[in-house]
Amino acid sequence: MPDIIDPDTAPAGVTVYRGVDDLVAAVGDELGPTEWLPMEQARVDAFADATEDHQWIHVDPSRAAESPYGATIAHGFLTLSLLPHFMSSLRRFDGVRMGINYGLDKVRFPAAVPTGSRIRGRMSMDNVEPLPDNGVQLTTTVTIEVKGADKPACVATLLSRYYFHADTQTSEGQP
Repeated sequence: MPDIIDPDTAPAGVTVYRGVDDLVAAVGDELGPTEWLPMEQARVDAFADATEDHQWIHVDPSRAAESPYGATIAHGFLTLSLLPHFMSSLRRFDGVRMGINYGLDKVRFPAAVPTGSRIRGRMSMDNVEPLPDNGVQLTTTVTIEVKGADKPACVATLLSRYYFHADTQTSEGQP
């Protein structure tokens, strides 16, 4: 995960958190949406190859054209795997020495992502819990939308752990 030394050089639209206090203050905030990302057949095929999941609805455009979707659709796990892309388009951390994915509490795929469509993400910071060693566990809900669709393609509750450098402020105001 990027450690931005100069938060003023972060890309436009990215929220930069400079320590635990910023994260605690952001609970309840929504970030996004991101720019639209095209879901191309080449990406779906590459994911099918990487995961050995070559189900026809993902990789056979002729057969999928006869399906209720009218086209191939992205794997749900492909959509889920784009969470880091969308999240890094929305937020960055200054003073982080390490960040890890801790897990997922809940994942749902309410709607399919047809190839040729465009998707984007938005997120909300749900909770911040302190951890030893100047760390925090963040609970974030990420929603991936399909352009023109009534329902989101994916809603996931992600748990992440970030550990700040010792000289970064903690929520108690101590370095």
